[in-house]
Amino acid sequence: MRAKLSKLIVFPGSKVGRWVVLVAWILAMGVIGPASGKLEQVQKNETASWLPSNVESVKALNAVNAAQKSETIPTLIVFGRSSGLTAIDKRAIESDIATLSTPPGIPKSLATKTVKGRSVPAIAPLPVYSKDGKAALVPLELKSTGKGEDILNSVDQIRKVVHQGPPGLEAKVTGGGGFSADAIKVFGNIDGTLLYATLGLVFILLIIIYRSPIFWAIPLFSVIFAEAATRGIAYFMAKNGLTLNGQSAGIMSVLVFGAGTDYALLVVSRYREELRKMDSKFDAMAIALRRAGPAIIASAGTVILALLCLTLAEVNGTAGLGPAGAIGVACAMIAMLTLLPALLTIFGRRAFWPFIPHVGDGGTDETHGAWRKLGEKIVKRPRSVWIGTLVGLLVLCAGMTQFSTGLTQGNTFRGEVESVQGQELLAKSFPAGSTAAVNIVVTDPSKVAATRSEIAAQRSIIAAVAPQAQDLRNGRTTVFNATLVQDPYSEAAFASIGTLRSSLAANPSIGKGAVLIGGSSAIESDLRDANERDNLLIMPLVLLVVFLILILLLRAVVMPLLLVGTVIVSFFAALGTGAMVFEWIFHFPGSDPSLLLLSFIFLVALGVDYNIFLMARTREETHKHGTRMGMLRGLAVTGSVITSAGIVLAGTFAVLGVLPLVPLTQIGFVIAFGVLLDTLIVRSILVPALVWDVGPNVWWPSKLKDQPEEEIK
Repeated sequence: MRAKLSKLIVFPGSKVGRWVVLVAWILAMGVIGPASGKLEQVQKNETASWLPSNVESVKALNAVNAAQKSETIPTLIVFGRSSGLTAIDKRAIESDIATLSTPPGIPKSLATKTVKGRSVPAIAPLPVYSKDGKAALVPLELKSTGKGEDILNSVDQIRKVVHQGPPGLEAKVTGGGGFSADAIKVFGNIDGTLLYATLGLVFILLIIIYRSPIFWAIPLFSVIFAEAATRGIAYFMAKNGLTLNGQSAGIMSVLVFGAGTDYALLVVSRYREELRKMDSKFDAMAIALRRAGPAIIASAGTVILALLCLTLAEVNGTAGLGPAGAIGVACAMIAMLTLLPALLTIFGRRAFWPFIPHVGDGGTDETHGAWRKLGEKIVKRPRSVWIGTLVGLLVLCAGMTQFSTGLTQGNTFRGEVESVQGQELLAKSFPAGSTAAVNIVVTDPSKVAATRSEIAAQRSIIAAVAPQAQDLRNGRTTVFNATLVQDPYSEAAFASIGTLRSSLAANPSIGKGAVLIGGSSAIESDLRDANERDNLLIMPLVLLVVFLILILLLRAVVMPLLLVGTVIVSFFAALGTGAMVFEWIFHFPGSDPSLLLLSFIFLVALGVDYNIFLMARTREETHKHGTRMGMLRGLAVTGSVITSAGIVLAGTFAVLGVLPLVPLTQIGFVIAFGVLLDTLIVRSILVPALVWDVGPNVWWPSKLKDQPEEEIK
């Protein structure tokens, strides 16, 4: 069995296998490639789609849609003039309403309602003027077709009409439709921006690493094939029910480029090392695949299993990232173990020009080089080194005192967007909650009056209760709206939702479960609760999965405990640093609620990646030289490739910072910093120092702990 697996692993680098693999990939791209360009068409960027159907806010949304007999998105046009609306302004506003109410000004996705048997647009016939005379509101409903482009096109058409008012009259489209359109516009540009930025960065880093004007093309070409395959498979998965949003798709692409380039560096490093020892490029590749292949498979398998833990998430967007990211890592691994070896053996040694490796070239990294020298310094006083390093990391962990989840839908954009400007304009003259009403769904007709009375009594959080209501299901269910005092996209509004639900459940005339609270504020409040639940479930599960994999791979218990411990400390150090940077340098209003879980998944899984690369080689060397010398030789030979891989991976995640969304900027920064911290400090200093201090017992209960120790000179 082992012989068959060995033949399978080395097949892509054999004389015949390289051509078979190349043709197979080209044919696969012919099938999957066309679908990769359609991924944006199946993304779901509406917040409501990220929650399961059994959540209260989603149940309320479904009830409201049933009352309206179609799914709609409440949208607001806000007009304002700081000195007060003039008569000319008011005529212009009423003219805009008339234009939007009659063809050809009606957006195709503007919802319609039936009045006296005639279908008319669902737009207010008259504006609502503020008491201070400085602003006007025009509420309307957009029909939700399930296609983001329809929302965007409708909002753009409305904005085109209302932006043509008198000089000095501000006109902004906000509310659910405005925020959705702005988010869709940003997410729609993510993939292209991210792809070109990542390609450019990887191109530059590969040229620097390999110092060759030619060689960079081979790994980059392989990664591009892996990315195209991932996008194509993700498209088919999303078509069949997987919830994938723009953020998840962007992270998926970065993961493919980062992990794929990392695996390529490992294969190439071992291949070039073997080319210095033997004449045949096929023999060199066979040894490289036998040695590096299992470590790459184990590493990728760990990341894949960690990502698949996300499928247990209650948040659909997070759950969707799990299989999408797992497919990405799997495609990257397969491409680097098949297509890359095939291309390397096709082009041979000359691809490394001008630094072509020849048999007998120079000394080896095991006995020379900067990483060997670093190891020799650490091994003299390992306990002092690991204690000092740990103290430094704990100082960075203290930054967690600045961590908050104050980032909301209303402040998630970097830079100015119209929906946020509209919210700010509205809040100057109307209750801030007017942009997104709270939906009250009463399932028992006998409790409608008590419900309205209880909600109206909450004067500190409710500005107004709509007088009209909609009945459905033969009068058994009633839906009406309430307006919050607070900005509906603020943490105060989310807390208000909890207060409303508690007060309704505690009222003896109403009781628990008789009323559903929905709307944008309720959806985001439920989303935050779901994120907290996911954190408590998935983070410990990932640690357990990683720990068990390390036990199986290293056949020890002490070593996995040490490695998992260093990963946890590294994660909190990175997150603490990120929290300080976000607060004191970028002045972000807080962090995205999903940041904790996503950064944990990637930093733990990818941190274990480097653990596996280092310890797999260390274990190999320990069999020959003992634990302490094995650790020294393992660090020396993997130091440069792990550092290069870490820099590439950090760089690809840092590219997320070019996108105008605070959550992606935060994820990019924390993961990029965490990967560099893990690569340069934890994996290069802390782990070796711990191993040297503990000694052979790190392999307990494996017999490897009894391996004779070779003296370090």
